[in-house]
Amino acid sequence: MELASDAPVSPGSWQAALVDDGKNTIASQLVERLREAIVSGQLEAGARINLLRARQAFSVSLSPLREALARLIPDGLVTFEDNRGYRVAPVSVSDLREITRLREEFETLALRQAIANAPPEWEGDVTRALHRLNTAERNAAAPSTLEHWEALHRDFHLTLLAGCGMPLLLGFCRTLLNLNDRYRRSFLVRTSGDRNVSVEHSEIAQGAAARDADFACARLREHIHRTGSNLASHLADRIAP
Repeated sequence: MELASDAPVSPGSWQAALVDDGKNTIASQLVERLREAIVSGQLEAGARINLLRARQAFSVSLSPLREALARLIPDGLVTFEDNRGYRVAPVSVSDLREITRLREEFETLALRQAIANAPPEWEGDVTRALHRLNTAERNAAAPSTLEHWEALHRDFHLTLLAGCGMPLLLGFCRTLLNLNDRYRRSFLVRTSGDRNVSVEHSEIAQGAAARDADFACARLREHIHRTGSNLASHLADRIAP
């Protein structure tokens, strides 16, 4: 999806109708559409976001579009410069390595807090999220399966952390997952994965359900570090250092 030209554009088939129902405003819906377009690579990293084409593509006015773009700036997905407008945030190997290190620290902190404080039903939530993830198909030749698997993968990681009882920490973790997914998605369009991650996910979930914080956090840290290192190696010759 390219929004850098001034030429007219027709709404794509991937866009659902945007309707302000009072609970889910047009701006909120746009945030999710734009986030998916950026994370999936439909909007290319570093590309200028032409407001005219974006308005036409989403059939919206400037006000909710600007609000949506502004809400994606703190998430690190969009940048804004005076006299230059909005751009999709760039990507780089150094950025990926920083995201990986921060995920290791914040997610293991959140998981340790969840294991200590979450109610008993959290254990069942983690187990169900793991089952949904491990039974989902992931085939590079079928993009829809990758999108579905990625959604379940994100849900599994957020479910692990959900019981920490620290909203600010959860917000940081969610932002880092969004940023990390930009790199993961570019990798997974070429391959179904670099290893059997289902075993790693299972070990993390089993440790969490057993309330073994040291084991679960160690496995989660290893999982995040290994993924980040593999992605950095794979993307080193494709993106900026």
